[in-house]
Amino acid sequence: MQKFKKATLVIIDIFSINVAYIIAFSLIYYDVPRLYFDSFKKDTIIISLIYIVIFYIMKLYESLWNYASVDELMMVVGANILAGVASALFGYTLGSFIPINVHIIAVVMSTALTLGFRLFFRLYRRGVLSVYVRHNRNRNRVMVIGAGSGGNMIIKEMLTRKEKSYNPVAIIDDSSYKKGKSTCGVKVMGNRNDIERIAKEQRIDTILIAIPSLNQKNKAEIINICKKTGCKLQIIPGLYEILNGQAKLNTMRDVSVEDLLGRDKINLDDKGISEYIHNKVVMVTGGGGSIGSELCRQIAIFNPKELIIFDIYENNAYDIQNELKYNYPSLNLKVLIGSIRDKKRLETIFCKYKPEVVFNAAAHKHVPLMEESPGEAIKNNVFGTLNLAETADKYGVKRFVMISTDKAVNPTNVMGASKRICEMIIQAMDKVSKTEFVAVRFGNVLGSNGSVIPLFKKQIAKGGPITLTHKEITRFFMLIPEAAQLVIQAGAYAKGGEIFVLDMGSPIKIYDLATALIKLSGLVPNEDIEIKVTGLRPGEKLYEELLMSEEGLEETRHDKIFIGRPTYTNIEELKRNLNSLKFVLDNDNIEEIKNSIKQMVPTYREATSTKLDVNKDKISEKEVVASI
Repeated sequence: MQKFKKATLVIIDIFSINVAYIIAFSLIYYDVPRLYFDSFKKDTIIISLIYIVIFYIMKLYESLWNYASVDELMMVVGANILAGVASALFGYTLGSFIPINVHIIAVVMSTALTLGFRLFFRLYRRGVLSVYVRHNRNRNRVMVIGAGSGGNMIIKEMLTRKEKSYNPVAIIDDSSYKKGKSTCGVKVMGNRNDIERIAKEQRIDTILIAIPSLNQKNKAEIINICKKTGCKLQIIPGLYEILNGQAKLNTMRDVSVEDLLGRDKINLDDKGISEYIHNKVVMVTGGGGSIGSELCRQIAIFNPKELIIFDIYENNAYDIQNELKYNYPSLNLKVLIGSIRDKKRLETIFCKYKPEVVFNAAAHKHVPLMEESPGEAIKNNVFGTLNLAETADKYGVKRFVMISTDKAVNPTNVMGASKRICEMIIQAMDKVSKTEFVAVRFGNVLGSNGSVIPLFKKQIAKGGPITLTHKEITRFFMLIPEAAQLVIQAGAYAKGGEIFVLDMGSPIKIYDLATALIKLSGLVPNEDIEIKVTGLRPGEKLYEELLMSEEGLEETRHDKIFIGRPTYTNIEELKRNLNSLKFVLDNDNIEEIKNSIKQMVPTYREATSTKLDVNKDKISEKEVVASI
């Protein structure tokens, strides 16, 4: 089909070139001298061939059928001028009698005709498709938010892509100057305050946010307004894709809960981070996991001397290995399989590679599973961290950063208590080691392994119900890249012994997350998708905390990173308690293990599972962003 189109256009161009010369003769001579006209008839094939060859060289047959632009216009003009000059030179070389003024006027006329046909095809195509798009009732009626370059680009593609199911009918923009104006025949009907009304009046099916430079706060506000319409929400890529002309319909994505958080971009102290990562051997344990893999991505930016990914699960490690090799081909990357439980394996690795910075993201994190297998949580989280810390001390690691959790504060489950013991290990080791041991504590990250969001999405895809454990349960949330960036930044502030606490914003109700996710799918909570309350799981508590009462907070140079005071420094006592805990593990008795943990972590109080009355009145929904 494409070859047929090009062949058709070549024929049209040959016709246009010859008509251009005939017009040129007619404009100059009332009665064309026979000598000139005979010369033209003799040379017409050669002239046409010269024009067509130059048109091919200038690639005029590559872009006509989809888009026309200023670049194409300039190429058409340039190709005609070049072909006219070549034809004149050829004629005079072979003794042609066609006057130079005929060639000049012919170039002008040929440019007008060849360009005219191209514009005609463009206008015809757009007109026919526009009529088809606007009158096809099976296409989604779309409201585009943003009348700038991003919105304009997307609307043009909607109107010129017959195979896509979009019909743009309204534009929203906060600029009062743009109100009432049109882009490609689509009118700017109002600002963000008019979204609900216009969506109802125009029977909108899909709302597309097309403002690539939109900051997180405004994005969250607009999404919250759009959620009330019941329309499906989508968003175009960021500013980079727009600047490179890549904002196409196939790059649009659904609005996600992550977009609702409204968290601004993290500003990092690149110099401080670079000082302890650049040209250093950096090791990330659990490097294939959600946080670990993102740490590897962020670390790679700072060009370490070598990046070592250490993980027990080879599939995840393999995935991040391939990704980093592709994105950072010059990165000196080593991927090693093993467990932090295996101290001999750790010593072999530390002796051979001599890491200077260690990030420990290896841990069992799933609360209910660890309640059923508390011994495994202790073996992996506690004694794995102890193995790693002692090995780091032995082999002279400069800085050791452990990933902790808000569940370590006044823990109600084994997982949280095990991470609290890890914090104690870090603080106690720092007092007897030249290695700078620190921990970084934060809450849940959206999209991580075990996060509620992937689970909710699967439940919605199956038609529901969405299950959650309590209507009032709240959690702190942040994005995976945000958490990893702040962990690396906290490492730059480390002096030893600190527990860095990340600013997680305000806690968010899981119930609100569930309703938001349903609405973002264009569905109605508890009508299209049921929200079912099942009761608290073993070890689960309603509210998480980020700080123990005795820790206090100190500010750092970063407004999202704080320091909790060291609360445990007795390494000898810690080792005695760990030896007792190890002895209890051998019996694999759940109650004995939990009692032993309580001896080490006085703030550990077991939570009990609570079955709830699902027929109680539903709480009034609060917008997710309002609580951030």
